[in-house]
Amino acid sequence: MNQIRIGIKENLFQFILLVVTALFIGAMVGIERTVLPLIGQQQFGLVSTSAKISFIISFGFSKAIVNFFAGQIADRIGRKRILLIGWIVGLFVPIIIIFAHSWWEIIFANILLGINQGLTWSMAVNMKIDISKAHQRGMAVGLNEFAGYSGVAIMAFVSGFVASSYSLRPEPFYLGISIAIIGILLSLIVKDTREHLKVQIQESPINTQNNKLSHKEVFKLTTWKDKNLSSICFSGLATNLKDGMAWGLFPLYFNAVGLSVSQIGTVVAIYPAAWGFFQLFTGVTSDKMGRKKLIIYGMWTQAFALWFIIVAGSYYLWILGAALLGIGTAMVYPTLQAAIGDVAAPGWRASSLGVFRFWRDSGYAFGAILAGVIADLLGVTWSIGLVALLPFIAGLNASISMNETTKYKA
Repeated sequence: MNQIRIGIKENLFQFILLVVTALFIGAMVGIERTVLPLIGQQQFGLVSTSAKISFIISFGFSKAIVNFFAGQIADRIGRKRILLIGWIVGLFVPIIIIFAHSWWEIIFANILLGINQGLTWSMAVNMKIDISKAHQRGMAVGLNEFAGYSGVAIMAFVSGFVASSYSLRPEPFYLGISIAIIGILLSLIVKDTREHLKVQIQESPINTQNNKLSHKEVFKLTTWKDKNLSSICFSGLATNLKDGMAWGLFPLYFNAVGLSVSQIGTVVAIYPAAWGFFQLFTGVTSDKMGRKKLIIYGMWTQAFALWFIIVAGSYYLWILGAALLGIGTAMVYPTLQAAIGDVAAPGWRASSLGVFRFWRDSGYAFGAILAGVIADLLGVTWSIGLVALLPFIAGLNASISMNETTKYKA
């Protein structure tokens, strides 16, 4: 039996497989980013903005709940099995959307998409952290998120192009079936990282007792008892609350100002493209210069970018705003998860990440609810502008409440 070694270089093939897997995980969401709000408006005749983006609510809450339990279940039955189950569930998503005759079927498909994303994305992150050294966590998470949101961007653009060339349904979702099948095959090839986790627990400088917390205690610690972890959770929630709004309202906003489906697809794709690309650098940067500053200024950059988008008046300025929004998100996304890894002991790190991802991805649902209600009352522009206050407040909270977490590095 080969000796288990920790480190990206020592597990390079496994790490590359997981990066490729993350690319396809993100691609499953990317298919919907451009076309699904337009399907609700044009094919199902939905008038209310809240109704048009209700699929994001079902996605957000199901993903958040699955994230909450994914870590502890994976600790029992292994990361690989959870990854495979997630992809099997994901296979049904594009099939249901293709044959849907009513909007509730679309909502149900997005419950399954939330389950797919909660299981697969959680495992991809945890497996990379399992095989990485402490000083490599930012880079590991950064590469994971780079691959995942590159997948989102690529498919947001491709689905917009396919939809403008053919129709909103079913052609873009044929790609989703292929993606899910590839994901299943990759899950069968990748190796479980349970033994790597055992090595990390044995080598952890944190005492054995602190390595064995109950899930209830981890939830309390991550949500409010530890000021670092609670600040991280709030920043994550605010980030995805903004993203839930952007996912639902950006296609509607840019459609209302006269952009074509292809142009909407480009703007919508630029945001996760910048988000994905710059995570190549922000994760590594956080390993070297610390997490706190990137989190604070990343949250404020997101807020500024949203305000810039609603005052800009041209296609190219909207592209610039979308890129800026992606950069701000890239500054915080891998950094927040790496910061959790700094503070949490290896024995309860997966559970703590699960709690963080529960709150973070609840933001999708809360963002869709908040954005929909404000848009129905005041209009889409007001909704975008008011939602931007949340990441600004989260950045302010992090500046006051959070310590630099790299000094902990469990």
